[in-house]
Amino acid sequence: MKTRYPLLLVHGFAMKDTFFMRSFGKIDRILRIQGYQVFTSRIDAVGSVESNAAQLKEEIERICTETGAEKVNIIAHSKGGLDAKCMIQDLGMSGRVASLTTLCTPFRGSPIASFILRFPEFAVRYAAWWVNLAYRILGDRSPDSFTACQEMRRVTDENTEALNCSGDVFCQSFSSAVRKGEKGQDFVMSIPLMFSRWIEKAHITDGLVPRDSAIFGEYRGDCVDGSVSHTEIVDFMTADKKRDQIYAFWSALCEELVNAGY
Repeated sequence: MKTRYPLLLVHGFAMKDTFFMRSFGKIDRILRIQGYQVFTSRIDAVGSVESNAAQLKEEIERICTETGAEKVNIIAHSKGGLDAKCMIQDLGMSGRVASLTTLCTPFRGSPIASFILRFPEFAVRYAAWWVNLAYRILGDRSPDSFTACQEMRRVTDENTEALNCSGDVFCQSFSSAVRKGEKGQDFVMSIPLMFSRWIEKAHITDGLVPRDSAIFGEYRGDCVDGSVSHTEIVDFMTADKKRDQIYAFWSALCEELVNAGY
């Protein structure tokens, strides 16, 4: 299976494998073709961090039972990194995780979440009710988009101790960024990118998560050179000209885990 331990890809907020959407596009299939043992998470798309962490724990225990592996390597995108970090630190799962790699995870929050929460609470809760209903129909067990939005509120806490894993888990993080004015920028990110730059003009952002918010453990910089948005790095609404570069990043990331003995 190439890596010593299986790979578990953990999706972010609002992402879910359904009949019309793949949370990691073709990435998981490409990695399997390359010989990796890959699992994709089925945790709730709009669940709270605490609820998703419990679901993630169940998935990992099941994967370890099925494969006979003692641990897994987690590669988590966006809020999935918060879910994984909570599971490791709060649910005693450091012994089941060899490595945690986070991509564009809002450890210090997202300005978009803060912007949404500026609206009257009754209006946000009303909108969240409909979002929860939609995702419950799509299979979420405990959708709670209002709490999830609160958990992704922008913060300025400089407590670096909270941005490290506990135990012997190897932790690393990557960010991505959308360069201003690049042609071919994905439409999905165009509106949130505009809001992000309006709210936090000084911050480099991928459209949803500022670069400084994505720093966790051993920070490795941007996933790829050039302009790549929050969704493009997981092959969702990705410009054709960027796909090969993004697939190459994922392959190189997994090869690094192999070489590191994970």
